[in-house]
Amino acid sequence: MPDTEQPSAPATSTTPGEPSSAANRLLMNRLEAVEQENRRMKRQGTILMLVTAILLGVGVALVYTAARRGMPGMVPKVIEAREFVLRDGDGRIRGVWGRDEEGAIRLVLQDHRNQTSIKLNLLDDGTSGLTFADSAGNPRLILAVLPDETINLVLGDGRGVARTVLGLNPDGASTLVFADQGGTARAGIGVDARGRSMLSVGQEVEEQPADTTR
Repeated sequence: MPDTEQPSAPATSTTPGEPSSAANRLLMNRLEAVEQENRRMKRQGTILMLVTAILLGVGVALVYTAARRGMPGMVPKVIEAREFVLRDGDGRIRGVWGRDEEGAIRLVLQDHRNQTSIKLNLLDDGTSGLTFADSAGNPRLILAVLPDETINLVLGDGRGVARTVLGLNPDGASTLVFADQGGTARAGIGVDARGRSMLSVGQEVEEQPADTTR
């Protein structure tokens, strides 16, 4: 009886194209290294974003502070403008400092109803004046220095009419004049440049109250 050929055991050789155990371990190590690098880059990216956010916050704070109060240690010594306007919390104009079309320098302070209360003037001819007004805007007290060095203190009534004028002339004469409701001087006392006393009562006084309200 012919000998029957026994089946041979399966070959232990590696099938072509199938990675070996060493190759698998090498690949796994590389994948682990790549994952670790990715995690490290993510941490660095998070830290970078946090630092950027902090820097942006500091920058915004500096810009806000500079806009309100100027940069710390870098406050400008000179600020130039043609006009400054002061507004309150509701946006109403409360003060103006500037030069008008006639060349006068004016500082005007207003109340919450936009009514002028205090006005400081320096006219182009050199006249300076300080005016205090009442709640209706009528001038009630005026202090003026004229170009010829005359000084006047004017008191006005509720209609803004000058009723009392105290004056000091450049020659040394001083006068006190009282006016009626129409603004016409009716009585006055004073001392002239030579030291002689003056008195005028019951008639129109030659020296009228100076107009210092312009």
